[in-house]
Amino acid sequence: MIKYLGLAVSVALIAGPSWAADNIEDLPVEPAPLYDAEIRGSTDVIWEGFYLRVGAGYSWPIVDGIDYTLYGAPGASGTFDTHDLSDTWLIEGAAGYQINRFLRTELSLSYNASADFNGSTSGSCGVALDCVSTDTASWSAYSLMASAYVDFDFWSEGSAAIIPFIGGGVGGSYVSYGNLNNQSCETGNPWNCDPSFSHEGQKNWRFTYQLSAGLSYRFRCDLVGDVSYRYQHINGGEMFGYAAGGGPGYDRGIDIHSAVAGLRFYPGRDCSPEPYVPYEPIVYK
Repeated sequence: MIKYLGLAVSVALIAGPSWAADNIEDLPVEPAPLYDAEIRGSTDVIWEGFYLRVGAGYSWPIVDGIDYTLYGAPGASGTFDTHDLSDTWLIEGAAGYQINRFLRTELSLSYNASADFNGSTSGSCGVALDCVSTDTASWSAYSLMASAYVDFDFWSEGSAAIIPFIGGGVGGSYVSYGNLNNQSCETGNPWNCDPSFSHEGQKNWRFTYQLSAGLSYRFRCDLVGDVSYRYQHINGGEMFGYAAGGGPGYDRGIDIHSAVAGLRFYPGRDCSPEPYVPYEPIVYK
C-alpha cells in the first residue's frame, strides 16, 4: 500500500505544475497613456462634421482693362491707358462640412477692403488736341462663394499634422466703385487743364470663380490652421456713369491674387482621451 501511495504522490507532483501552467490566463498588457501629440491625429476621431472658419489676408487686385463711351461722334469709344488698383487686405468667415478625411465643402463670405484706383486716358480735351487725363476712384468687393476642397491626407490615416490641400469655388461678388474723379490736361503743359468732373461710381453683382492651394496644420483634432494662395476672377461690369460727354465706363474683369491665413474649428469633435486607469494585476490566492 505504501508503495502505491508513494507512486501516486510522485505522479501528482510531476503533473501538477504542468496542469497549472496550462490554466493560467495570459496577463493583459497595460495600455500606455495618451498624450496631446497622439490626440491631435487620433485615428479614433469621427472626421465627418460641421466646422466654422475665420480668415484674413492680403490681396493684389488687377483690373483687366477699362472701356468707355464718348459722345460727339457716332459709335465713338475710348480705352484707359493705365488702370491700377492698390494692394489691400481681406477678411472672411465661413461655415463648412467635412465629408471625410479627404473632402470638405464650404460656404464663405469675404470682404476685400477699399483699394485706390488710379488711371489715365489720352486724346483731345477742351483746352488742347493732345491731352492726358488723371482718373481716381476707390474700389471694394464682397464675395459670397460655394467651394469644395480636397485634403491630401491619403498616407497618414488621419495622424498627419501638416496636410496639403487644393480647392475651387463659384459664386458672386458685389463690386463697389466710388465716384471717378477726372481731369484732363494738355500734354507737356500740366497747368493747362479742363475743369475737374465726377462720374458716379457703380455698384453691381457679378459672377466670380476662385482656385486655391495651401497647407493645413492640425493643432488638435478639432482645431486646424491653414495658409493658402487664392486666385479669384470677378467678371467685368459697369464701373462709372456718364458725365461731361464721357461714360458710362466698364471694366473687363478683375483678377485678385491673395495670401490668406485662417483657423477652422470643429465643435462636434471630442479630442479628450479616455481616462487613464492603471492596470490592477490579478492576484491568485
